[in-house]
Amino acid sequence: MRGLGTRARQVLKAGSAVTAALAALGLFLTACATGGTGARDEGPASSAAVAKGAPSPAATAPPSRTPKRVDAVKLVKDDPDVSDSVKSALTKPCVADEYPVDVSYGDLTGGTTDDVVVNVMTCGDAVGIGSYVYREESGRYENVFKTEEPPVYAEIDRGDLVITQQLYKKGDPVEYPSSEEVITYRWTATHFTERSRTHNDYSNAVGGVDTPAPAN
Repeated sequence: MRGLGTRARQVLKAGSAVTAALAALGLFLTACATGGTGARDEGPASSAAVAKGAPSPAATAPPSRTPKRVDAVKLVKDDPDVSDSVKSALTKPCVADEYPVDVSYGDLTGGTTDDVVVNVMTCGDAVGIGSYVYREESGRYENVFKTEEPPVYAEIDRGDLVITQQLYKKGDPVEYPSSEEVITYRWTATHFTERSRTHNDYSNAVGGVDTPAPAN
């Protein structure tokens, strides 16, 4: 089993144990059928024994959510809460009919349909310039969260909204920020509230960014 991961080894080990147990059971049944007095015929099993051995009914599955896809570009362009600078990035596609938007669907607010998370980016370097969450209310989508502080990106993580905000110091190239803030939000009745915040500093030694030597 060299080269296999821990999980694979556990599965194969469990499978080998089951195979050995089944083989032993087969030998035992063969011996009972061919040698000695054999097992005594007790007749059909009682109804109590059958009921005891019957598998329990499966747990009731939670109701499925209504799948729905939206025109994210139109949603953002028609939203009065979105700034003109972000809308200008959606005036035309980057390539062919592809617009610079990432769209995620999932349960963030406990509604009957999936919420929609939209990230708007620049065409050239894919810098996130705006992130939004839309919740369906009375047949239409309402903006329930927005951030327009680039570079920014929103994701759904196990029912929470996670915002990653990259931070730059003076002189940092756009591809190498100095640090980032990771903020987790959770829906509480009518709005998102901050649950946690993590700050990560990046090393200037990674990516070929030269750090100026201190002046003597």
